[in-house]
Amino acid sequence: MNQSSTSSAIPKLYLLTNDDEFELLYQKLDAALSTGLIALLQIRRKQTLSLPDGHITLYEEAKQIVKLAKAHDVPVVMNDDIAIAAKLGIGVHLGQGDGKIGDALQSLESTQIIGRTCHGNIELVKEAKDDGASYAAMGAIFNSTTKPNADIISRQKLIEGCQQDIPICVIGGLTAENISELAGIPIALMAVVGDIMDLPVEKIAERCYQWQQALSKWKTPAV
Repeated sequence: MNQSSTSSAIPKLYLLTNDDEFELLYQKLDAALSTGLIALLQIRRKQTLSLPDGHITLYEEAKQIVKLAKAHDVPVVMNDDIAIAAKLGIGVHLGQGDGKIGDALQSLESTQIIGRTCHGNIELVKEAKDDGASYAAMGAIFNSTTKPNADIISRQKLIEGCQQDIPICVIGGLTAENISELAGIPIALMAVVGDIMDLPVEKIAERCYQWQQALSKWKTPAV
């Protein structure tokens, strides 16, 4: 994902997995990906990783998820784990304490996406750009059930992040209803977990289309 593909006026929908039991998760992902509205998928399975054989289980799950995503032509990134990402031939998203972007660049194919968590820190955004990240993630934007204690960043801080010449991903409590509060900011990616993945399987596609409707009303960036 290069800058030209994410810098359009309308942000792209970036879906993250939750910790549902795998069979249910797979059904939800299939429903979401089948809409053709998901631009990027992140595999983040914290509870699976906490199991005694967590890395083995995660790898087996991820293989199936990657196969599903490829069938829908959706790129995938692995949360925090460069080694598994390299083994699967996918991208990676790195938290601040979860590996160096330089290591990811060396381990992964040049076409793979590398994301970096930057919270509300503009210096971290600049660093991510300089290190060669594909995008910088900023948040939390709103209160979130996934990370309820995360600091909320200001609109001005987000605008400043979008001025650093690297695609910006926003995350944290986003819903199809509240993203209108971010209108006018040239955001590249909207990262969503609960607002889509916490729904029953039969409601997933409908919610994705509601996101499409909300994003279609996006205003031209004012930054």
